Amino acid sequence: MGSLRLRMMAHARHTLAALAAVLGCWALSHAQPTDVLALQWDRYEAQAPKSILELQPFRSEARVQLAGVGGKVATVTLTNLNPHINAWFLLTVDAREGGAPRAYHLENPQPRNAWPQLAQARADVAAMTGLGTDEACVLWRLGGGSPVELAAHSGLPYAPLCDGRLYLRNPVAGHRSSLEAITQFLRDHVYGGEEIISFAKDEIYRDHFLERGAGGTGTCSAPLSTSSAAPEPAATHPEPNEGCIVQGSLGLDLEVASANLVPGAWYGVRDLPNVYAGVLTPEHLASDFLSGRQPGVNRLDATESNALVYLVAFDLASFEVHFALGTDHPQLDWSPRPPEAVRDPRLPGPDGVGSAAPLVPNGMVSPADVDRTVAAFAGGFKREHGAFRYGPLALVNHGSHYGFIQQGVIFSKLQPGLATVFVTGAGQLDMKTWTHADDSMLGAIRDARQNGVPLIEYDAARGMSRPGAFVNQWGPGNWSGSAEEVLRTVRAGACLQQSQSRRFLIYAYFSAATPSAMARLFEAYHCRYAMQLDINALEHTYLALYVRRNRERLVEHAVQGMEQCDSRTRDGFAPRFLAVPDDRDFFYLTRKGSP
Repeated sequence: MGSLRLRMMAHARHTLAALAAVLGCWALSHAQPTDVLALQWDRYEAQAPKSILELQPFRSEARVQLAGVGGKVATVTLTNLNPHINAWFLLTVDAREGGAPRAYHLENPQPRNAWPQLAQARADVAAMTGLGTDEACVLWRLGGGSPVELAAHSGLPYAPLCDGRLYLRNPVAGHRSSLEAITQFLRDHVYGGEEIISFAKDEIYRDHFLERGAGGTGTCSAPLSTSSAAPEPAATHPEPNEGCIVQGSLGLDLEVASANLVPGAWYGVRDLPNVYAGVLTPEHLASDFLSGRQPGVNRLDATESNALVYLVAFDLASFEVHFALGTDHPQLDWSPRPPEAVRDPRLPGPDGVGSAAPLVPNGMVSPADVDRTVAAFAGGFKREHGAFRYGPLALVNHGSHYGFIQQGVIFSKLQPGLATVFVTGAGQLDMKTWTHADDSMLGAIRDARQNGVPLIEYDAARGMSRPGAFVNQWGPGNWSGSAEEVLRTVRAGACLQQSQSRRFLIYAYFSAATPSAMARLFEAYHCRYAMQLDINALEHTYLALYVRRNRERLVEHAVQGMEQCDSRTRDGFAPRFLAVPDDRDFFYLTRKGSP
């Protein structure tokens, strides 16, 4: 035990040093003492059932003891779930009246400017300070009528506290499409339901969303110059590039003279500076990317070679990326995919956690971010599909369930070998294949999502990117599709294009593609790293842009038809993720600077 404790404390010191390097001196001044951090890391690492709170190795706590008339007492605890991110808190009230302690999930909407601290305003009142004003904000008082209790009964996904300087996150029901509802019913209640769903995918939905590239007649709309602020265009074959391609069902309003576009080129999105879009098919790519020169990438058949791909690029100098869990997905329990040999029946889930409670994923953009949100797109696989049944990753780390972090809170551990997109507390986005060594920067990560293995990854030795090792391997890559390895379906993916100081996040919608087509296209767009998002339906590959025009806020979608995934209420149109809680996880982008 002595040597284990020394290792834990050494890891704690190493973690603090890494955080200090990323976050500066503030990381050291707000981190837990190394002995406490070592104990929490020990619990985080333990292969044992645990609470979601015990899965947070960087948390810190403060308590006040309240005493009121009639001998009433209560202990109020405020847990900063990750002091280095400073966004989410858990307020727990133990009134010692025989019932379970009450827990409230609080959100700090200004994590870089406000530093919430628990205080005792009176003997019977717990308050919050450090919210940007000198006045303490009452949260809880003995005797009832506490502001946090009233907020909990408001029915709002985000109930404002302290004049909007804090939010209480309340549980809500997330919207899901009829397709989602039917497939979940089949999986949960019908014998052989998964086989029925697979049959539907193969026989009904395969190529259901396929759009074939069509040449345009007349003059192509002039693309943005390669010397402008736009991303690098795709490396295309000179002959197809001499003609135009019709933009098909692209749902974005581009700054163009006609619907005829240059394949692989970039065009501005009207009234959304630093957002760009483009269209092409794989057959337009330069021959270097279609010649089969990579043994781990399959040649493309005629169908996917001519299938339209729509792309949207965001200049990361202007936008910050965020990740949010849905109300229901991804879950924290076991996926049914991994072999029994790697499952631990003592654990409710691969990390020892079976539920996020009392934390509240509520499937929508925070009110603090709504006014500056410019885009949202669907995230990754559900937990039931987010682990490996075959291949080397199925045999390690309980089947390598995909990990995810929101606002510095670890909901599922990031697993080595998996494609990972993450954002630090300073707002820096990166994409990489996770390693054990990367755990040293966990405390500095605000948001992260893993989804399988890389489509392409950077080869430092060669100074260039290359397709991932499992791109053309259905089982080891966990690419989904069907049991017969029919991999062509509608898919979405994301990549990081980086050249010198210019960095772009590129989203791509493939109307019918295999992972090989995705890898080749992202490689042709000079991406440094690329990963798959979700597949099989418009609601799973959804992207919307929010455009302000003539004092109105308009919603435009990557593909016409995605608008059916949004909601209609008595008050009108309500876009998914932005105005309506959703059951699925998602990414969203905010414009940098003040709202």
